[in-house]
Amino acid sequence: MDDDVKNDSAAEISSSSLPSEPRQREEEKKEEEEEEEEREEASSSDEDQRVYLVPFRWWKEAQDPSLSEVKNGIPYAACPAPPYGGPMKIFNNIFNSDISFNLKKEDGSSSNGESGEVGLPNRDYALVPGDVWLQTLKWHSDFRSSSKDKKGFSAVEEDMSDVYPLQLRLSVLWETNVLAVKISKKDNSVECFRRACKIFNVEAEPLRVWDFSGQTMLLFLNEKNKILKDSQKLTEQDLPLELQVYGLSDSFRNKGPKKDDNGQLSNGASFLMNGNSGGSKSSYLLGSSFEAGSLGLTGLQNLGNTCFMNSAIQCLAHTPKLVDYFLGDYRKEINPDNPLGMKGEIASSFGDLMKKLWAPGATPLAPRTFKLKLAHFAPQFSGFNQHDSQEVLAFLLDGLHEDLNRVKCKPYVEAKDSDGRPDEEVADEYWRNHLARNDSIIVDVCQGQFRSTLICPECRKLSVTFDPFMYLSLPLPSTSTRTMTVTVVKSDGSTKPSSFTVTVPKNGKLEDLTQALSTACSLGVDEMLLVAEIYNNRIIRFLEEPTDSLSLIRDNDQLIAYRLSKDAKEAPLFVFMHQQIEEKFICGKLTPNWRAFGVPLVVRENIANGSDFREVYAKLLAPFLVHDDDSVGNIDSSNNSATEVDSLLSESPRKSDEEKPVEGQSGADFQFYLTNEKGVEKNSEIGMEELVKPMPARLYVLVSWSEKMVKRYDVQPLTSLPEVFKSGFFTKRPQESVSLYKCLEAFLKEEPLGPDDMWYCPVCKKHCQADKKLDLWRLPEILVIHLKRFSYNRFLKNKLETYVDFPIRDLDLSDYIAQKGGKSSNRYLLYAISNHYGSMGGGHYTAFVHHGGDRWYDFDDSHVSPISEDKIKTSAAYVLFYRRVEDA
Repeated sequence: MDDDVKNDSAAEISSSSLPSEPRQREEEKKEEEEEEEEREEASSSDEDQRVYLVPFRWWKEAQDPSLSEVKNGIPYAACPAPPYGGPMKIFNNIFNSDISFNLKKEDGSSSNGESGEVGLPNRDYALVPGDVWLQTLKWHSDFRSSSKDKKGFSAVEEDMSDVYPLQLRLSVLWETNVLAVKISKKDNSVECFRRACKIFNVEAEPLRVWDFSGQTMLLFLNEKNKILKDSQKLTEQDLPLELQVYGLSDSFRNKGPKKDDNGQLSNGASFLMNGNSGGSKSSYLLGSSFEAGSLGLTGLQNLGNTCFMNSAIQCLAHTPKLVDYFLGDYRKEINPDNPLGMKGEIASSFGDLMKKLWAPGATPLAPRTFKLKLAHFAPQFSGFNQHDSQEVLAFLLDGLHEDLNRVKCKPYVEAKDSDGRPDEEVADEYWRNHLARNDSIIVDVCQGQFRSTLICPECRKLSVTFDPFMYLSLPLPSTSTRTMTVTVVKSDGSTKPSSFTVTVPKNGKLEDLTQALSTACSLGVDEMLLVAEIYNNRIIRFLEEPTDSLSLIRDNDQLIAYRLSKDAKEAPLFVFMHQQIEEKFICGKLTPNWRAFGVPLVVRENIANGSDFREVYAKLLAPFLVHDDDSVGNIDSSNNSATEVDSLLSESPRKSDEEKPVEGQSGADFQFYLTNEKGVEKNSEIGMEELVKPMPARLYVLVSWSEKMVKRYDVQPLTSLPEVFKSGFFTKRPQESVSLYKCLEAFLKEEPLGPDDMWYCPVCKKHCQADKKLDLWRLPEILVIHLKRFSYNRFLKNKLETYVDFPIRDLDLSDYIAQKGGKSSNRYLLYAISNHYGSMGGGHYTAFVHHGGDRWYDFDDSHVSPISEDKIKTSAAYVLFYRRVEDA
């Protein structure tokens, strides 16, 4: 009984907890994501603690002598360690397998190696932290790309293509201010120990080590604190240090043939002061070797429709000044207290990702941590929907700027009008005010300045302001044409409908279409065209406004143009719609029903009575009458056809006993009813009597056809109406092309403000649609150009596949800059492209990136492959990245 109660209670508890299970799963998932984020952040922090042993000259070549970092190294001279003493002296010296030497601090030497004897060129080494090593590696990679013909230390790039770990044990000999170093065979692989024997052969040649990592000084400080705490007995304690050895392969040191040394790479290095060995969880170096010059060629995994983010990141990750900045000590400029920023988290996450992307030999990365941070501060990018690479780029630039803003307290600045002052004075004032509140690496590199001019249309008041910009969003002016197929129908019944294909401007007006059709169909001077759109055998709208945009007409629409007489402009417009009997199975019974068919026929005439009504309709149907075989080809006159139609209209059909009329059908071959514009209502039947006056401007008439009339007429031309543009499998539109300079001119041209963006004139004291003109005043070092390929209106969304012809090597904006006599160059070089392939709301994003010399690479998520320069200009180019080129 107790068990039953327990089971019932458990079941009750379980059932009550069901609604909360989804919430629990969501919370657990969130906790897992946060834990993973913390693990990756911990991994990133471990990366900063690695210590690299590199050639001193290799490090020094990449340093700017004016920077203080060059002068903070601590030099140590290496000397052999004293032999083992004691009764086992001879035995220990013979069988000891450790490398032992001492490092003695040289207090009298210059800390940057400028003075004094530096020693042999290949026997001076430097200890540098991981971020400094990566910066130096990047400098040498850029140096090789820009000047392949120059000779120097960097020329031996093939000899510096591997990194391997080396375990050292250090102890402080406090009395002599010396570091004792031991390298044991049991702590290292055979190959690494063999290399260490050659590197640290202190008896053969002098050796010096420069410590720029600060780790040896930290060791001395810790040892001193330990002595102060316990001064009873000094005992030597080995402290492990794992070095990453770079640039010291056998071929470099011995200048002989290069050997195939596949040293095992470390997964990280950590300096453990507690004496316990261990490795970090870093994924900095993931391969056994890396190809020289492959820095920055790391792909990003697609986490699910994240190609838009990957494309934007790769373009930013190859922006020259940003790479150098984020590979350096950028964290000292993080502004976590900025209320407009993201507490420095976006900058930190982006910086960590940048270092991983530029790590040598790195495999494609999964940017999960960065994606989580992005979704946290910009919820519109959460989930796995496709987004716009330009939108995430704009958010990143703004977020990085606020996170790295050097201004801690923004002063209040009041914007002033020009009031007739020189533009140079006003522009500098606006720029100083801007820098007083905004000062970051993004402002230094990516921000320029517009001159905005507003003119009141009434009082001609002139207002000039200067505004900063982060990128240019350029429209794509259409300079090409569009082919449209339209069916033309005569209202006099002389010929059958004819289709004409005409060429019009892509963004043209209705008047462009009617003018082209008038020429194609040889429209008479006494005629006019009335264009209508057909859908489901009825007219859904008349296109009568000459200024209507043709962009509202889609390719799969059906258009018809009626040729009407200008003389009857004041007469009513009669619209004839047709229906015939069709039998359908309804509830298992074959039931006849009326079905609309064909396109409406239109005529504009003054019709007095029902008899005239039938004559007009007979004239419209004349071209569709089916003649006898012997008379085919002999009846050319429309009058003869109309006469025959009149006789058909006057005939009274004979009905047999078996024939039963359908409901609503009398004995006549045609019946005429007044209806609405949709043709779904049957109002009063039109008889032979005089029509009711006054008549409306448009009269819709529904004509019911008998089966005999359907057989007498060829209704095929009335039912087969072509589309505006029929896109087949092999149909290809002509490639539309426009110059990037034309896009810039369209962006800078003067235009009136929209009704939703009115300007308040201080003279007229009211809002008005002022004329606005933009000019480029100050250009940034990195110019980002966004091509506005996506267009929106009330009816549809569209992507423009226009081919933009943009310069690669020499974008010259000298003719478009309003500030004359500027000191900076106005010439730019293309270095990255964000591409979008496919249609709007979907598709795929990639990036093309310049990587030194004539080399370009295609970054397609995790796949990185070379691409020739002549293939980077496509109609998929969406965001262009240019860097300034100084004038020679």
